[in-house]
Amino acid sequence: MKCRFSVTALCVAVALLFVSELGWTQTAAAPASPPASSGNPIAANPLKVALLHWYAASTVTNFAVGNEPVGVAFDGANIWTANFGDGTVSKLRANDGTLLGTFEIGSGFEPYGVTFDGANIWVSNQGAASVTKLEASTGRVLGNYAVGSNPGWMAFDGANIWVPNGSNTLTKLRVSDGKGLASFTVPFSPITAAFDGTYIWVVCGGTTGGVVSKMRGTDGSVVGTYSVGTAPTGIAFDGANIWIANRGDNTITKLRAGDGSALGTFSVPALPYGVAFDGSSIWVTSSAGVAELRANDGATLGVFKTPSLNTGGVAFDGANIWVTGFNKGLVSKF
Repeated sequence: MKCRFSVTALCVAVALLFVSELGWTQTAAAPASPPASSGNPIAANPLKVALLHWYAASTVTNFAVGNEPVGVAFDGANIWTANFGDGTVSKLRANDGTLLGTFEIGSGFEPYGVTFDGANIWVSNQGAASVTKLEASTGRVLGNYAVGSNPGWMAFDGANIWVPNGSNTLTKLRVSDGKGLASFTVPFSPITAAFDGTYIWVVCGGTTGGVVSKMRGTDGSVVGTYSVGTAPTGIAFDGANIWIANRGDNTITKLRAGDGSALGTFSVPALPYGVAFDGSSIWVTSSAGVAELRANDGATLGVFKTPSLNTGGVAFDGANIWVTGFNKGLVSKF
């Protein structure tokens, strides 16, 4: 593993994407204790029928991107990766992985997290203590805005971008012009953020026992702080619950979004990083592959290998899961 991960734990938050609620129910339940293996997951996702993508195929397609990709996001048609090692972002067409462009952010900027706001791509730059806004259609840089040191994975709330900074702050930027609207103090070593439709959730933990703070999106006031596992990193919202990958103890924590109640802690492969929700399953990246968990009870449905030993960012495009391979310079499509 590259020592560079110690700057701030590699993760991703994830850009959360939701499939349509088709109103169907699953008539056949999956076995109570499906095995964790490198084979196909057992449970099907009925929400994917219209997509003709009923289950994860046994093959994984890999596409070359920039050097040391970390974050990944879907913009409705394309996949974007933040390439930490060469100061670029890559844009690939989601349906076939064709590389549509590689765009310079800046030498030494160390692009890390990537988030889509509906029209533009936002990239956090750990080496430059800034975020860059790019036009999604062209990749043209629209602006570069100062934030705190070591900015991590950002969240979009419909009008603003929320940036967790290693300087124990959370920066709120207006997406229309990048104007800094506020900076809020948060617990130690914030690294990722997610939006649940009302509140901003911020993962904080460094290398010790971690917490996640629930903050009101209107004014940044903290409405709750909840203990999770050791060295938490990635976070995802599944429509009702918050999931946090705990890199330090190889678990993932499930919290009820309404009140922060702990609903379960589940074992996952070694050194979990990023988390994404695909409509029925939770996907967790790790140093041992990508794990799929059933969202309702946390049961492991499968563990899938990729060419990279260090999987990081993970995103769902409505049909497929995309995972960055840090040490291979590629992104894998399941």
